[in-house]
Amino acid sequence: MPPTSPTNPTTRMVVFAQPGLGPIIRRDLARVTGSGNDGRADILLCEVPTGEEHKLLKLRTAEDVFVEIGRTLRTEGDQPHWIAGRLLKPNRLERAIQAAGPKRASTFRVVARVLQERSFQRTALRRALADAVGKARPDWKPADPARNEIWCVEYTKGRFIAGLRVSGVDQRQHGGRKEERQGALRPTVAAAMLGLATDRENARILDPCCGSGTILAEAKARGWNAVGCDIDTDAVRIARRNVDRVDIEQGDVRDLGFDDASFDACVSNLPFGRQYEVQGDPTNWLKATLGELARVTKPGGRVVVLVPELPRAAVPKSLRLKDRHSLRLLGTQTTIWTYDRLP
Repeated sequence: MPPTSPTNPTTRMVVFAQPGLGPIIRRDLARVTGSGNDGRADILLCEVPTGEEHKLLKLRTAEDVFVEIGRTLRTEGDQPHWIAGRLLKPNRLERAIQAAGPKRASTFRVVARVLQERSFQRTALRRALADAVGKARPDWKPADPARNEIWCVEYTKGRFIAGLRVSGVDQRQHGGRKEERQGALRPTVAAAMLGLATDRENARILDPCCGSGTILAEAKARGWNAVGCDIDTDAVRIARRNVDRVDIEQGDVRDLGFDDASFDACVSNLPFGRQYEVQGDPTNWLKATLGELARVTKPGGRVVVLVPELPRAAVPKSLRLKDRHSLRLLGTQTTIWTYDRLP
């Protein structure tokens, strides 16, 4: 991105992602100026051309998007009212409101997150920020829920950033599901996995452990030809309800009823962890599963799976590891594994 100038102004933005997805989202941002993690989310600081702020709302891998209001350091004064005063200048708040778009209703709430509470409690920082917002915008009244959300986070040790939230619930849930299933994959993670799978238009994708259909829904949203199956009849019923006009059948991932090289990519959240278990020895199950996924994937295609561990003995020679991303979901550490299907 060209440097900021009067003829080429930019707006500072903040993007929140699931822990571990930051490096993936970074590839989709034109200019990243900083990054960190507040203990709950990966946080990316970036700049976009002024007037194009809402393009970040199209990032299906992002959990939340903010227009930046201000940033500061603990070393410049480590007390709540000092931090609040440096973060929230009335003119910066007004610029953020203008960048956020349509006229906003007159209620607000403040969210504060800190990495350590030795100097002060996060609740004290939240109160100080709420006071600063009230002084800057006396027409806004505190409420929960509220139309305007001001978030302040310590995104890396000693560094704070504040922003006005411009994303809504659809940013995280992508419209939601008609029926929930325990342990269902977050839509933002499904979107990240599909982004690692292929950049082909009209790709044909298989999710052989489709669960509630989240990966299928994301593939469909991209305009791809998605196919799903699951050994659990209840999962098939729920997936069919959540994702219409997609071929979803009952089937065992270890014995797929598809011809060799039928798909451009296979993408799946494999049933490991506290919610769902596999039949028999886990390594043998994984070996049979990856063998089938490699068989039905076209040479040059990809296999992308979400699972905590993949023993080397379970990976067929026709798959070569391209990348892996560790992340934390539902309190469990897991990994996105990306494999190239060799010729």
